[in-house]
Amino acid sequence: MFSKRQLNLSEETKINMEGIEHKTITANGLNIHIAQKGEGPIVLFIHGFPELWYSWRHQILFLADHGYRAVAPDLRGYGDTTGAPLNDPTKFTIHHLVGDMIGVLDAITKDGEKVFVVGHDWGAIIAWHLCLFRPDRVMGLVNMSVPFLPWNPNGDMATMLKNAYGEDHYMSRFQEPGDIEAELGKMSAETVMKKFLAYRDPDQIYFPKGKGFRYSPGDTPVTLPSWLSEEDVQYFASSLQKTGITGAVNYYRAFRLSWELTAAWKGAKVMVPTKFIIGDLDLTYHMPGLKDYIVGDEFKKDVPLLEEVVVMEGVAHFVNQEKPDQVNKHLIDFLQKF
Repeated sequence: MFSKRQLNLSEETKINMEGIEHKTITANGLNIHIAQKGEGPIVLFIHGFPELWYSWRHQILFLADHGYRAVAPDLRGYGDTTGAPLNDPTKFTIHHLVGDMIGVLDAITKDGEKVFVVGHDWGAIIAWHLCLFRPDRVMGLVNMSVPFLPWNPNGDMATMLKNAYGEDHYMSRFQEPGDIEAELGKMSAETVMKKFLAYRDPDQIYFPKGKGFRYSPGDTPVTLPSWLSEEDVQYFASSLQKTGITGAVNYYRAFRLSWELTAAWKGAKVMVPTKFIIGDLDLTYHMPGLKDYIVGDEFKKDVPLLEEVVVMEGVAHFVNQEKPDQVNKHLIDFLQKF
């Protein structure tokens, strides 16, 4: 559990911001919290680590004002979504995560209608696989920060990154249940969120044991970027303090099992019209081989209907929050083609 600190959160203000509706649906064995606004074609927003529906606040309001119904769930293990067994990482495979999204779609659509999907970070991974497993449910896809990564016979992502970056890499440290929880628990939830969201070094994140996040122990002050307010941080932190971080890191702990279960999709292609957006300061962009893959020809081979790759200059990982106006324009330009 995180160290205690009073959070000055006006929750009523945030939860009801500008008419966003909140409801809970029962799907895939969970009680899934969704935030939604607007009428029209559905756009499903899937958030990443370590975030919430709130990561899409700018996009929800924008698309609702432009004739779309924007729907953003809290994912399994996050926020106000409940029912996931946090002590069992095997319940966090990509099949579980895509199953949750199918359950959401079943609850919000009629007769299996297709929707638009927008994903970021882990949400992008889920969205790629949603399109891979169930392209019949997706009209078009806009993904951010994590490109499609085809099944690799050499092993799962966590194993390969451990081989590349060693035991202190954040994905390696996430693997042992209880380990990173104890490390991060020395800090307040507010500080943890600040350290993640304000991170904009294209180098990788390391957690050397006992030395803290990027060699920054305890509650070392973090200067917030202009796009992130104290109130934003407190909204994320209030949820993290309540849920803990185990559900979020279980996604990484299930990497190996997900890799084993997706072997049948070796060589499969994502056959959905797609746009991809990434910042040039995003640490993902600088992982071994990914920059050449993203801007080269191989990405298009794996995603034949990839219409555009947008590399935003001077932008880090949380692109949809850092540059909401630019991202919103890219979204509406893509959606209005259909």
